[in-house]
Amino acid sequence: MQLSKLKPVIEALLSAADVPLSVNHLYDLFNGDLDQPGKDDIRQALHELMNEYQDKGVEIKQVASGFRFQINPDYSLWITRLLQQKPPRYSRALLETLALIAYRQPITRGEIEAIRGVSVSTNIIKTLQEREWVKTLGHKDVPGKPSLYGTSSQFLDYFNLQSLNDLPTLSELKDLDKFHPELAFMDDVVQNLPQPHQVLAELADVAEQADDVFEETDAS
Repeated sequence: MQLSKLKPVIEALLSAADVPLSVNHLYDLFNGDLDQPGKDDIRQALHELMNEYQDKGVEIKQVASGFRFQINPDYSLWITRLLQQKPPRYSRALLETLALIAYRQPITRGEIEAIRGVSVSTNIIKTLQEREWVKTLGHKDVPGKPSLYGTSSQFLDYFNLQSLNDLPTLSELKDLDKFHPELAFMDDVVQNLPQPHQVLAELADVAEQADDVFEETDAS
């Protein structure tokens, strides 16, 4: 299939899909066509579409599960006004727990409690699992066999990350605004969290504050 014909097909598929589409998934959708494109053709079409949608109200974004259409974060303020939705609110305890899981996985509930200095509510773990941000990776080989928690692909998708390597590092957090304009930290972010990138900024901030505790825990 010629690239000029392939691009609008992929554009239509991404527009209709309610989940990110991987190159393999897109390839399978052309299965049986006489002019079935190759995976390299699909990748080229995707990257050309991504370039064409730069600086527009919507963009094509690559996340852990594949490619998707989404609102350009620069225009989120007006979308919030349109939808008239209250921004989601997350407690400091939930954000601290999620930050520890994201930056120190695999980690047990007991290890999280040791770092935070307080117990972790069962509801917090349940909420993170219901949102499919956190999953059980296995069990630690110690008495009691506690569950080891880690982040999921849905976590990466929600925060527009392709992999955990895309999380801001603790050293980069010292100049967070320059690391990425979209991650500008808000003083009252816990009370007003309308966008995923703002939650990610808060997670990064929590992880930075806990860095000294990490080092003390590792040394003990």
